[in-house]
Amino acid sequence: MIFDTFTIKSRVRPVPDFPKPGVMFRDITPLYQSPKAMRMVADSLIQRYVEAPITHIGALDARGFLLGAVLAYELNKPLILFRKAGKLPADTLSESYATEYGEAEIQIHADSLEGGERVLLLDDLIATGGTLLAAARLVHRMNAEVVEAAAIIDLPDLGGSQKLQDAGIPVFSLCAFGDND
Repeated sequence: MIFDTFTIKSRVRPVPDFPKPGVMFRDITPLYQSPKAMRMVADSLIQRYVEAPITHIGALDARGFLLGAVLAYELNKPLILFRKAGKLPADTLSESYATEYGEAEIQIHADSLEGGERVLLLDDLIATGGTLLAAARLVHRMNAEVVEAAAIIDLPDLGGSQKLQDAGIPVFSLCAFGDND
């Protein structure tokens, strides 16, 4: 299937003033409701990483889980989950970060990585980069490496992809939305 940015972008619903006034929320629910668009997204990411030197897929809570499971299955890689605080049942490591709405915290099971692994971080969207940067800090604390941070959507005007790059983390997204999109 040929990748088509228009197909992906046309399936992302803009929701103004959510979750607070002045924020343009990019809802990917319609994308998941389109088998063609979903297959295009999954196939594009699979093709990008099929021969990449990654050992694990790190999926971010919660929408990153949807694609993370598909990629882990198709690439035959272990899936590790970065969850919101209080959601994991065993021993965890935690990392706080700033969002465009306030403060948050993510956790990972302390035994998810042993050291030396090469992790692809995956989320639905890159906004301010806080969640992905926190996940990268957790990966580094576990003596592993982040190969790349990937998402369906980048919102470059919010600066997250630049912050990731400034931290030495390569970034990939399937499409981007600017302030005027």
